[in-house]
Amino acid sequence: MRRFEADTLLVATHNRGKLEEIATLLEPYGVTVVGAADKGLSEPEETETTFEGNARIKAHAAARATGLPALADDSGIEIDALDGAPGVFTANWAETETGRDFVMAMGKAHDSLVESGAERPWTARFRCTLVLAWPDGHDEVFPGKVEGQIVWPMRGNQGHGYDPIFMPDGYLETFGEMDRWEKNRISHRADAFAKLVSGCFD
Repeated sequence: MRRFEADTLLVATHNRGKLEEIATLLEPYGVTVVGAADKGLSEPEETETTFEGNARIKAHAAARATGLPALADDSGIEIDALDGAPGVFTANWAETETGRDFVMAMGKAHDSLVESGAERPWTARFRCTLVLAWPDGHDEVFPGKVEGQIVWPMRGNQGHGYDPIFMPDGYLETFGEMDRWEKNRISHRADAFAKLVSGCFD
């Protein structure tokens, strides 16, 4: 596994919240974190059918464009009774002509579960795959996940995306009800980040 030796890391995201979260995690290592918007990068089209494939597209495009090591992630929710859907199409389920509507997407997930006739608990997991790519084409891949179940009705207004209908195993609160620091500690992204730090920074 290749160690991260540079002093600057490009994070291939336009999401400021995600950028701040990553910068905080890497603060102890003295790494300067910059985002895609800071470098004027557009978002490449995600044409793969796996989280790893889409994260690779984003990480390598950013590394090639800037000459910096680049980190990208792709994530989503898999619902077992829906054969793993929405999976890599998690965000697509929320697309409307006026932007993303995750309340609509959560309703679609629930309606699909009811139509499937699946009995509760509706087991599910959030997945995140991180890819750290270097300008020479090398990369390292770190998958993370958190297991849980789908609940209905929606609960809580914290977090984002499908958080109000996902209750992680061992908890009675959904991600939408949970303090964000607690959620960030146990999330799929935290799992992947722990592997990244262990593999490339520690």
